[in-house]
Amino acid sequence: MEDLAQAAEQIASFMRTLTTVGGLRLKYRITAGAGAADPDEIERRDIYVECKGADAELLLENDGELLRSLEHIAAKILRLEPEDHDRVSFDTNGYKASRAQNLRDAADRAIDYVDDNDKPFRFPAMNSRERRILHLFLKESGLQTASAGEGPERAVVLYPEGYKIPVERPSFGDRRGGGFNRGGGGGRGGGRGRY
Repeated sequence: MEDLAQAAEQIASFMRTLTTVGGLRLKYRITAGAGAADPDEIERRDIYVECKGADAELLLENDGELLRSLEHIAAKILRLEPEDHDRVSFDTNGYKASRAQNLRDAADRAIDYVDDNDKPFRFPAMNSRERRILHLFLKESGLQTASAGEGPERAVVLYPEGYKIPVERPSFGDRRGGGFNRGGGGGRGGGRGRY
């Protein structure tokens, strides 16, 4: 995004449509530039949209599915590449900070499990932003991580030190098969795989 003011206006136009034609009872504040920066440095956001109002809880149903959908649509409006989708972030009622804390707690429990049992730990499937956040939290442990599975079934796996990470083979004609695992590397600090 070269012109943040123009990008913010595009998002404002989108939000006006949602709250008028779409009928969502929301108030929103859009912040662009340095003021939009994530204080926890989890996201690289340049535009931050904070939503409040009667329908704010609707955004959080199904683990924030509508909130993520708004982010996805906004990223498409701005023509952001997938790796840049976290440059625009939507939140309501402190959901993102709470979710990040839940992911950090889950990462800590998984690290303990892997250290205690010397076995891999597979997290539940999650979206690419949350997998990236989880990889960042797990990186601090020095253990190996990789993403496994395809599409909405893609999940992070934490491996013990020195564990040989299996390579997933593509399964042509069978949608249940996994994708390519690009993780790997031996010992602590090994590869993280793709998000």
